[in-house]
Amino acid sequence: MACTAGGESGLSCREGAVAAAIAHFADFLVGKDSRQIGRIWQETYRSQYFEGGRVFTAAMSAIDIALYDILGKRLGVPVYQLLGGKQRDEIPTFPSCQSPDMDELLSKARVLVDAGWDCLRIYTGDFDGDAVFDPRQNLNRAAKELIALREEFGTDLCLGIDLHHRLSIAETADFCNRLPAGTLDFLEEPIRCQTPQAYRTLRGMTNIPFAVGEEFASKWEAAPYIEEGLTQYMRLDICNIGGFTEAMKVAGWCEQHYIDLMPHNPLGPVCTAATVHMAAAVPNFSWAETRQGPTESLGFHDPELFPVQIPLDGITYKVPDRPGLGVEVDEEKIRASRPTHVEPPHLTRPDGSVTNW
Repeated sequence: MACTAGGESGLSCREGAVAAAIAHFADFLVGKDSRQIGRIWQETYRSQYFEGGRVFTAAMSAIDIALYDILGKRLGVPVYQLLGGKQRDEIPTFPSCQSPDMDELLSKARVLVDAGWDCLRIYTGDFDGDAVFDPRQNLNRAAKELIALREEFGTDLCLGIDLHHRLSIAETADFCNRLPAGTLDFLEEPIRCQTPQAYRTLRGMTNIPFAVGEEFASKWEAAPYIEEGLTQYMRLDICNIGGFTEAMKVAGWCEQHYIDLMPHNPLGPVCTAATVHMAAAVPNFSWAETRQGPTESLGFHDPELFPVQIPLDGITYKVPDRPGLGVEVDEEKIRASRPTHVEPPHLTRPDGSVTNW
């Protein structure tokens, strides 16, 4: 078994494009000094006329994370030591649950609360296949679910919802107006992030904290959201934004504006480990997303492919002391396995028009 360094890209369902970008980078990166991580980041970002972009920064994220893993293993220290040392011993998490049946949703939430979680998230809509997404019908149901959850668990539970950037400003404001004050603790990705002005408008229409940032591909995209208070939780994804090199810059910028990180973490063991090390090294942190809770499992943490990884320990990830990320990848088994492409559901509105997944 060959156990070597690992990196991971966050651009799910478009991995072929990321692999092609990495192949381009390999043409000039092979043979470079792997210790020059910051310089390599700049060269991969700025070496073409059309700099940046989500495909390129997802590829850069995987490379950057792998370089930190290599350096940590070379020096015999965990990655968090390369980031200034750890500021916490364990990483709080929040899980997710959903169900088309209200009783089942409350039952799943009870499982999570009884296990010790003090923060959880629900979704709006079903993610299990192509479907029609009717915003009004969907938001009616989501509002009833949130009200029932708040009544069931009281104010001790931090409660959020992921709207998967499917809505307009008007639809989001209408949804917020249906909720009694104090029902919702954070509203995640209600609208698309490309136009900060839209979030400026929406920020003036509701006082519910926003959790935005998983789509950001650079500090430049994050800038208006930090500087203008357009998000109250930074949902950066270390596998999308440019790896440790860029994520730590965004984290420091958020600290200046009293914004805590709430990292996006829906991928595999390398993303989880990178998120844990980043979370350990920053002062401004709330919860990390986990998709390994008892009410859901995406099946991405395969112990055959990743024989050493950071497990979910109860409701937290314990910060490991192993060199590098604390993850080992069985490259032979990965090469021998057959890659599969997963296409997300293609959603339409009732009139037949295309909407976001």
